[in-house]
Amino acid sequence: MAGSELTNVRSPRVKAARRLTKRAFREQDRKFLAEGPQAVREALKLDGVTLELFSTAEAELRHPELITEATLKGIPVHRASGEVMSELSQTVTPQGLVAVCRLVHVPLDEALAGEPRLVALLAHVRDPGNAGTVMRAADAAGADAVVFTDASVDPYNGKCVRASVGSLFHLPVTIGAPVRPAVRQLRERGLRVLAADGAGKRTLDDVDLSGPTAWIFGNEAWGLPEEILTEADDVVRVPIYGQAESLNLATAAAVCLYSSARAQRVP
Repeated sequence: MAGSELTNVRSPRVKAARRLTKRAFREQDRKFLAEGPQAVREALKLDGVTLELFSTAEAELRHPELITEATLKGIPVHRASGEVMSELSQTVTPQGLVAVCRLVHVPLDEALAGEPRLVALLAHVRDPGNAGTVMRAADAAGADAVVFTDASVDPYNGKCVRASVGSLFHLPVTIGAPVRPAVRQLRERGLRVLAADGAGKRTLDDVDLSGPTAWIFGNEAWGLPEEILTEADDVVRVPIYGQAESLNLATAAAVCLYSSARAQRVP
């Protein structure tokens, strides 16, 4: 690891990275922070995405393969003191690794290139932990893209990046799309657009999910507004067989996405 240990939290290098914890500066600098070994590992797999890496001495010993990979790729690696890492980390217990990365989202038409069969669209989703978990579920279910509408949380929010556990780097993500134009493009690409909502008259058991499908998932507290529900081809709810009042957003999204993935794979 080149250079001496960074110990000054007010150094220009640390301040430049620290500012990326704010959305306005992420948008201005076109960069974000990826924290933790799994996020760093996945970021390093994409050429040109990781710009520099901060690591504590302890993390260097725990994850020497990541330090080696970054060094071999010519990515600057800075050893950081615990105090500096606490400045860069957005967790109570820092994991000792933080990468500065280029933004990785793509335009909607690029995200939908080819023949997409499963897409998740997040409309008015505000909780970064939920949003990141939906990205992770979409990735696991083999989705082709995740769309963040203009009223949803920033996918580069630190909590969202951590909750995605690297999935942000695995599949096309688009941000800032207005709902109606996005739905129109999804439909033009041959996808049936389904809104997941507890008020749906039909359940997952009642609909054919074997064709190309885009799921719209709404806000954690109030679901999807009427104007978005009317944009969908159908409104579908997850059936509740027990006594639970409802499912949280991330769980419901995982059930819907896996239901589609399974239906598309059954001969």
